[in-house]
Amino acid sequence: MRRRDFSQVVVLSASAWGLSVPLAHAQAKAPVAGKDYIKLSRPAPVDTPAGKVEVLEFFGYWCPHCAKFEPAFDAWAKKAPAHIVVRRIPVAFRDNQSPLQRLYFALEAMGKVDEVHHKVFTALHGDKVALNTQDDIVNWVVKQGVDKTKFLEQYNSFSMSGKVKRASQLAEAYQLDGVPAMGVAGQYFTSGSLAGTMERVLAVVEHLAEVSRKA
Repeated sequence: MRRRDFSQVVVLSASAWGLSVPLAHAQAKAPVAGKDYIKLSRPAPVDTPAGKVEVLEFFGYWCPHCAKFEPAFDAWAKKAPAHIVVRRIPVAFRDNQSPLQRLYFALEAMGKVDEVHHKVFTALHGDKVALNTQDDIVNWVVKQGVDKTKFLEQYNSFSMSGKVKRASQLAEAYQLDGVPAMGVAGQYFTSGSLAGTMERVLAVVEHLAEVSRKA
């Protein structure tokens, strides 16, 4: 999966949007290392308690494929097995993508992800709203009912730099070169270009999470 040609990679089937096809059926053929996923040569850092398996979704608000994947991923994340801890990791491959990365972290810190997260995708890819700068973003989030002062406190907080740095470290550890993509337990990486479709990605992730839990 390459950043420059990623537009050719992800093809979401209609079933993937609502996960109308059971994941068990989607993964009837066992995932194969090197084909459906990659095992990292060096483990990535994880932040989960004992007995839990960390699953990361790497995404960017600027990415149209992430926007298409979001409904299916959100539905899956809300029904994921109890041993799976799901985290979204916004990434920025270029400096002009950084404001949207900070937007997610600010929403997360305020507990506003469930309320506003999907609206960002709609604004960017449906309504074609420009969210290129801090001012653009602040003006837009205020219209969504988010407190301006509290949002700015989070957006420009000291801890924000640490979150952005952590996201970059994870992206590097998982050898990320495009989104959407997913990491499992600090050991495995998969994406639409590997698994074939983003629907199968979710099936592969469940399989790897179960393998990691048993290990």
